[in-house]
Amino acid sequence: MKKLLITRPVPDVNIAFAREHFDATIRPSAIPLTREEAIAALAEYDAIVPTLGDDFSAATFDAAGEFRCGVLSNVGVGYNHIDVTAARAKGVQVTNTPGVVTDATADIGMSLILAACRRASEGERILRAGRWQGFGPMDMLGTHVTGKTLGIVGMGRIGQAVAHRGHYGFSMPVIYFNRSKKEVDVPSRQVETLHELMGEADIVVVTVPVTAETKNIIDADALAAMKPSGVFINIARGNVVDEPALIDVLERGAIRAAGLDVYVNEPEVPERLRVLENAVLYPHLGTAALEVREMMGQMALDNVLAWSEGKTLPQGLES
Repeated sequence: MKKLLITRPVPDVNIAFAREHFDATIRPSAIPLTREEAIAALAEYDAIVPTLGDDFSAATFDAAGEFRCGVLSNVGVGYNHIDVTAARAKGVQVTNTPGVVTDATADIGMSLILAACRRASEGERILRAGRWQGFGPMDMLGTHVTGKTLGIVGMGRIGQAVAHRGHYGFSMPVIYFNRSKKEVDVPSRQVETLHELMGEADIVVVTVPVTAETKNIIDADALAAMKPSGVFINIARGNVVDEPALIDVLERGAIRAAGLDVYVNEPEVPERLRVLENAVLYPHLGTAALEVREMMGQMALDNVLAWSEGKTLPQGLES
C-alpha cells in the first residue's frame, strides 16, 4: 500500500477514502509545510496531497536529492507554491483541482463586490461598537451595484462565472481583458488593454492565475487608471497585485474601495491594510464550503489513486 501524506486537515469523508486506499498520514497542523518539512515528506512518502503555502519550490527540490515521492496532487486550483518545472525534472507529477472551485470562488467574488460597494464591513463594525445612531438618509452611502460596468481581468472559468452572475443577476454590462482572444457565452466585450479595462469599469475583478506574466499585473499604473469611484476586487492570488501600491491608493482615497480574499504573504496581512475602512478583507474564503472542500479533496485523491494504479491522472494541471 502506497504511503500518502495529506499536509492539512481535510473533511472526514476524504480521510476515510484516503485510509481505505493508502497508508495515509493526515498532518494535523493548519500551518503550511516549511522547506525542511517538505524535503522530509518527499523522502518519506510515495504521494503527497499539498495545498497553498506548502514549500515545494525549486530550492526544495534542489535540496531534496534523491527521494521517494512520485506525485503532488494539490488541493486547490492555485499551485504557485509548487515549482512544476522543478518537480517534473525530478520525475514528480503535479495536479490540481480545477472546475469544482469555480462557482464557490465566483460567489465569494460577488460577496466582496456587494460588501465593498455597500460598505457592509464598515457598517457592521459601527453597529457592533455601539456607534450606530439609527437610519439617516445620508448615512453610510455606498455604491449601487445594479447596472454598473463590471470589468474582469482573466476570462477563464472563474472569470466567466463572475461575469455570468454580474450580467444575469445584476444587469451589469461586462467587459474583460484576456491575454489572448477569447469567445465566451456571457454577453460581454473584450477590450484590448488592461489599462482600458481599468479605466472603463466601475468594478474590477481579478481572476487570473499566478504566472511569470501575471505577477504584479495590477501595478501602480494599472490602479492609477481606475476611476476615483472604482471598486477593486481580488479573488485570484495575492501576488498578482502590487500590494503596497493598492494600499497607497486606498489610503489616499484614489479609488472608492477594495474587496480582497487573497494576500501576498498569507496569512500575514499588512497592518496598513487591516486598518483601512475602505477595504473588505476575507481570510481566503473562496472555496470555504464543506461540500466544495469535499469535492476538492476527492478530486485530489482520485488523482493519487490513478497514479498508484499506473493510470492516466483524471485531472491534469489546469489554471
